[in-house]
Amino acid sequence: MITAVAYYLSEHPSIIKFRWSHSQSWGSTWSFLFTSISLYLLLSIFLHLLLTLFRRRRPVPLGPLPAFHSLSMALLSATIFAGIFFSAAAEIRDTRWFWRNSKTPFQWLLCFPHGTRPSGRVFFWSYIFYISRFLHMFRTFFTILRRRKLVFFQLFNHSILTFMSFIWLEFSQSFQVMAILSTTSVYSVVYGYRFWTAIGLPSACFPFVVNCQVVLLGCNLVCHVGVLLLHLMKGGCHGIGAWVFNSVLNGAIMLLFLNFYVKMHLRKRKFGSVIEEDASTVVQSHSSVKSMVKEVEMEKTKEKDL
Repeated sequence: MITAVAYYLSEHPSIIKFRWSHSQSWGSTWSFLFTSISLYLLLSIFLHLLLTLFRRRRPVPLGPLPAFHSLSMALLSATIFAGIFFSAAAEIRDTRWFWRNSKTPFQWLLCFPHGTRPSGRVFFWSYIFYISRFLHMFRTFFTILRRRKLVFFQLFNHSILTFMSFIWLEFSQSFQVMAILSTTSVYSVVYGYRFWTAIGLPSACFPFVVNCQVVLLGCNLVCHVGVLLLHLMKGGCHGIGAWVFNSVLNGAIMLLFLNFYVKMHLRKRKFGSVIEEDASTVVQSHSSVKSMVKEVEMEKTKEKDL
């Protein structure tokens, strides 16, 4: 069973013979990349303005579509994770990229040797990951239709991640194997959880998705530091220029997310303090009512005595 799965995920001829090419790979040109991202941004803004113009207060009914999308993305992310995992193991076994005997598999996952070309097993799954980024964008449309909110971080995050996955392939950038492994593992859990809640099952008692995003950002930060150390100490990594640009974009995403995370906790704390104030007010009012009742009873007792 495992042998058959490994064959279809890493040993199939179409996977082994894959080559990133502007003439053969769909969506592999710069014009397609910028056009698709621009269209995504324009459609999101247009949909938001359209709902605002018609002053629709209730969420647009989407039926089972969000649940189906979440289930599909969870399965696709799990497939990409398994595919790139088996492919990376096969590449290390075959030493196609001629990594030195002193180089550990973990170092190979972070730092491609000079002269690496975007072809073969790993880059096939990197290409599938790039294509899947366009399917992730539908989540934004669901958010706008259901909540009537246009979230800047969501627009920026989807656009930048699509752009980064493109330059991974275009420049054979180091770090992408670990990035795809960590991202797809977290996404398979997150979208599985979203499917779980979408079909009416109970949700977690804490912000599950946000905490998963924190874990993913932490893993990416550690991997970026690892690439930098290997580049400086082990003779250089391929695509380091694209990696520097990638690091800047990841830094921007991290700052925006931390800003959102801090605001969420401040809002939660403020909401908790408001609840405490309301509770104390209720207690005070309740005690005052009880004292008034006691006074009335005492007056009634006095009247009876008289």
